[in-house]
Amino acid sequence: MVAQRNPQIRKAVVKLRELSADERARDMFERREKGRRDAADREKGVLKKQALEIAQRLLERKRPIDEIIEVTGLTCEEVEALIKTEQT
Repeated sequence: MVAQRNPQIRKAVVKLRELSADERARDMFERREKGRRDAADREKGVLKKQALEIAQRLLERKRPIDEIIEVTGLTCEEVEALIKTEQT
């Protein structure tokens, strides 16, 4: 419906249909998207590791759990798991 009113959107819809019909173009798009998702997953992993390292240092300094959660963005369960790991 929006495509009918907006020529730019109509043109994009036509192009999308053309690309969707082209198996090679679709494969290239899917590979690019997979690469983007993989890169985003790696970045999340790096950020999570950094948050855990910061939380560990804060625990060593006897900072309150609620402060650690606020600073790192970790969940209460994740911080408690660090505490349990530290105790063993």
